[in-house]
Amino acid sequence: MVLAIDVGNTNIVLGVYDNDELLFTSRLASDRNRTADEIAVQLKAVLSLHDQDIDSIDGAIISSVVPLITEPMSEAVRLLTGRTAIIVGPGMKTGINIGIDNPAQLGSDLLVDSVAAAALYPKPVIVADLGTATTLTVVNDKNTIVGGAIIPGVKTALNALTASAAQLRQVSIEAPKHAIGRNTAECMKSGIVLGNASMLDGMIDRFNEELGADCFVVATGGLSEMIVSHTKHKIVHNPDLLLEGLYILYKKNINV
Repeated sequence: MVLAIDVGNTNIVLGVYDNDELLFTSRLASDRNRTADEIAVQLKAVLSLHDQDIDSIDGAIISSVVPLITEPMSEAVRLLTGRTAIIVGPGMKTGINIGIDNPAQLGSDLLVDSVAAAALYPKPVIVADLGTATTLTVVNDKNTIVGGAIIPGVKTALNALTASAAQLRQVSIEAPKHAIGRNTAECMKSGIVLGNASMLDGMIDRFNEELGADCFVVATGGLSEMIVSHTKHKIVHNPDLLLEGLYILYKKNINV
């Protein structure tokens, strides 16, 4: 079995694969102050919760955009399983080309998302990852990451709005009955949910125009299902896209 771990700015998402089947997924808070021992205890508890035998873990792979967590997470995996985790980074076999100005600036999460999307869906493909930031990444028909866009994430934008505007309070992230809100809460929900959906539609149109082709679009991330259910473009929702990319990369690099 393979333990796949995605360390994001807000959450750590992990899953276990057995013979190409994802057995479960779990989310933990991305606490930058936890030690390797503390993380190992958490991982052990999650595996136990899902009735998985630690001794059956044959390997692990980690993607991290939080450097302060990368090393303790890697050490936690070693303490728990006795295995050295593969860390997504330069020098890996990815099966995909990176065509941006400075490949070193490409976040490991965007790389892993792109590897999965390129392997699973028609190209050109746009990957929309709605997390702390909303990222759009484009893989063209030559299997090359050509660039994308970074937008404030749904929750990030809402938190910034309520922190900066004295008369606006937090609202639940859910679609209103009408695009034209009739009170402050409805107006904010319209802007947050329908506004983000419209942003995705608009960016997809712009990307398609620049590429001269209609892209396949796949979305992932914590709030992706909520937002893409209100887009006018057809967007496939795959909540496990990054974990699938990690598993693909593990298989490509296990004997390297």
